[in-house]
Amino acid sequence: MPLRSAGSGSGTVAGDPVRHPLFARCYARASVAAETRLGMGRVRERLLAGLSGRVIEIGAGNGLNFAHYPGTVAEVVAIEPERLLRQRAVEAALRAEVPVDVVPGCAEALPVKSEAFDAVVLSLVLCSVRDLPRALGEARRVLRPGGQVRFLEHGRGGGRAMILAQRALDRTLWPVLSGGCHLSRDPVGALRDAGFTLGPYRSLLLPEKGPALPTSYCALGTAWRPETGDPVTGR
Repeated sequence: MPLRSAGSGSGTVAGDPVRHPLFARCYARASVAAETRLGMGRVRERLLAGLSGRVIEIGAGNGLNFAHYPGTVAEVVAIEPERLLRQRAVEAALRAEVPVDVVPGCAEALPVKSEAFDAVVLSLVLCSVRDLPRALGEARRVLRPGGQVRFLEHGRGGGRAMILAQRALDRTLWPVLSGGCHLSRDPVGALRDAGFTLGPYRSLLLPEKGPALPTSYCALGTAWRPETGDPVTGR
């Protein structure tokens, strides 16, 4: 098994940018159950299939993606701001078949060099970042020209009545109870607005069976940082 350096995420970090200990505990339990019960494991396989080179995963949570990275990936740098989830991610990194380094940090100020990665993975994270345009600007900064973004994100959907319900929840208790999550964001539109070129993507419901929930409307797909004329570099 390859060696990896995951120790940077294992300890207490002064000034953790995100602290949601109660939500983190609930999420860690529920997300593990969802791997089989909701078919999330299969969705993660589709999200990560075919990746290679150096990858940065922004908002890695408890590291459930790590087991699904293909062997063609040389290294994963996994950014996670929440301390308890980061500790769970370190444990998952030690079981992974590819090298994974779990690093504290937030999406709006990634602690890595520009143009250092072949791919960015965004997996159920854009709903909860504090500044969506800034977070996507950072994702674009650290991605090499021509590099790809793989995304699995939930957001706005389901018709007028559901969208109104999502917006109402966003204005009241949902972000407080759910670790800063927002239900009515448009992740595909946000990627386009951030200067990425959208590739193939599909809409899906999670869970696939049963009643649709405000969290059910997801997009799974690929985007690219343009090779030339990039707004970050001017090339």
